[in-house]
Amino acid sequence: MTRAIAILGASNTGKSTLVDRIRALEGKPPAPAGPGELRVASLTHLGEDWQAIDTPGSIEFLSVAADALLAADAAVICVSPDPDAAVLAAPYLRLVERSGTPALVFVNRMDEAVGRLRDVVAALQDYTPRPIVLRQVPIRRDGHVVGAVDLVSERAWAYREGEPSRLIEIPKEVTEREREARGDLLEHLSSFDDHLLEELIEDQTPPSAEVYAICAQVLGARTAMPALIGSAAHGNGITRLMKALRHEAPGPAALRDRLREQAGLDAAPSAVVFSGAHRKHLGRALLLRALEPLPANRPLGGRAPGQFGCADPRDGRHLDAAADGEIVSLVKADHLTPGLLVTGAGTFPAPAWHRAPRPQTRRILEPMTEREGVKLSGALATLAETDGALRVGQDPVTGAALIGIQGPLHLRVLRQRLKETFGLEARDSVPPPAYRETVTRPHDQAYRHKKQTGGAGQFADVKLTVAPGARGAGFVFSELVKGGAVPRNYIPAVEQGARDAMERGPLGFPVIDVAVVLTDGLHHAVDSSEMAFRIAGRRAVGEALREAAPVLLQPVFKVAIHAPAAFTGAISPIVSAHLGQVLGFDADPDAKGWEVFAALIPGAALADLANDIRAATQGVGSFEAAFDHYEELHGKAAERIVQDHAREPA
Repeated sequence: MTRAIAILGASNTGKSTLVDRIRALEGKPPAPAGPGELRVASLTHLGEDWQAIDTPGSIEFLSVAADALLAADAAVICVSPDPDAAVLAAPYLRLVERSGTPALVFVNRMDEAVGRLRDVVAALQDYTPRPIVLRQVPIRRDGHVVGAVDLVSERAWAYREGEPSRLIEIPKEVTEREREARGDLLEHLSSFDDHLLEELIEDQTPPSAEVYAICAQVLGARTAMPALIGSAAHGNGITRLMKALRHEAPGPAALRDRLREQAGLDAAPSAVVFSGAHRKHLGRALLLRALEPLPANRPLGGRAPGQFGCADPRDGRHLDAAADGEIVSLVKADHLTPGLLVTGAGTFPAPAWHRAPRPQTRRILEPMTEREGVKLSGALATLAETDGALRVGQDPVTGAALIGIQGPLHLRVLRQRLKETFGLEARDSVPPPAYRETVTRPHDQAYRHKKQTGGAGQFADVKLTVAPGARGAGFVFSELVKGGAVPRNYIPAVEQGARDAMERGPLGFPVIDVAVVLTDGLHHAVDSSEMAFRIAGRRAVGEALREAAPVLLQPVFKVAIHAPAAFTGAISPIVSAHLGQVLGFDADPDAKGWEVFAALIPGAALADLANDIRAATQGVGSFEAAFDHYEELHGKAAERIVQDHAREPA
């Protein structure tokens, strides 16, 4: 059996260094990961097989952390020893809570700590409903952390540079703090074990083995989150962390049951496909975790599983089977994609918590040469198969590729992948807001279309009224023609002509919320036709729109900004700066310590909104936007938009 752990955390918390140190227990460094990708490090510790999944730290790749949790038995959240930086861990604490993954906190870089460890834990506790319980306290000398005391075994260890820690007696200056912290630990654990509670009431000292067993139960049941300390860069605390994982982290059977329950499946999945990437000359390479022993010739998802290989891309061996819990690479499996739970006969979507976040910004992506347009569209569709945070569509105005991304780093990585894998370079631009126009007063218009070219001619005469419609009503057509002045079979052609005129109004934008009423007209028994009346309807409405006081409309979006409560005060100025309207804020019911800030913001502001929110929230805030309504835009701002649009090439 192989157990898998996901290593999560913000940038500069030492995640990758921690994975390197864990992997070094066996002596072989792991393969580097591509930008924005995860990597899998395999190791053996005390005769047991493990795989550590290292994830990128940028908030723009939070979906990659979710991929790792889809395949992990437990998670280790790396955090800084600075209490003020605890908010950077908030998205990861929220993610492990949503996923239901057993998790430990590893306070890394303790050699840099200057404040109290209990303050770090208290700051982290603001962002998770699971109690965070200290399992170690630091030993300090001259203001520096030089070791740690384990609160379960009550043993003290002195750190040594790059070597295993040395067992020492508990220093006298730490004794009082150790007793206090151990009492807090036992008191918390007694909430989940009646026998321990009785022992504490009777002032008995519980044996370490009993306490360790309760710790394992609490971690597996996700009722608490133990916190350990160390410094990965110096090799301190690594062995203690691995021992805690070895004795307390559940195995793949628990993950299998959890995924079955979360996805609402009748039977537990045999495997989970959780990540993938496209490699030049290789194609799509997936990462699959076997949740039971899987022979390579056994069907997965109703078809042949493809070809099993080692998770380390440097190891080109083909595997005949995947062991229980093992992560393997998978190629030539066109029927599988990341984010699938797999049985022998079928595939099922991952649980809802794994759904990728909505794009934070959008860009138009165009190739350097027009002849590469089709190739670019195909490459983007291919990359979207393995990048759940990428959305690919088409700009309705230009027809160019329209992508939804998480931010500038995500865009940079995407362009790098296009170049390295597909040999494509692309330029990006901000898509313009979907401006519209309407009219503000009614106008009566008559138009006669008459054309004689030899033989049957063209004749159509219409009289109609163009008037403002209710906001949100769109285009409404009706007719009041009497006496057959316009034959019934030609009236739909007039309506179609009116719709044609709505595609581009006098200001250069599509026209909405307008009512057109056909009141009268004339026809010719020989020369009238549907085409003639369609032309007459289009030109009559086009002339009427110019005389009906057209006005520009800008889209307004209802925005939900998700941010830790500590930053709520910084959100209002951002909304005001973008000419938005604050609607209020409430506590996020799904995330402790977070708030949801509601506002109405013009569509033109959405391109910069994500960067502004992240700048005000130390990078952890995000938003969701949904179109709400159109509103009139006047003055110089409207004039500038109309002028800029007129200069754009058709």
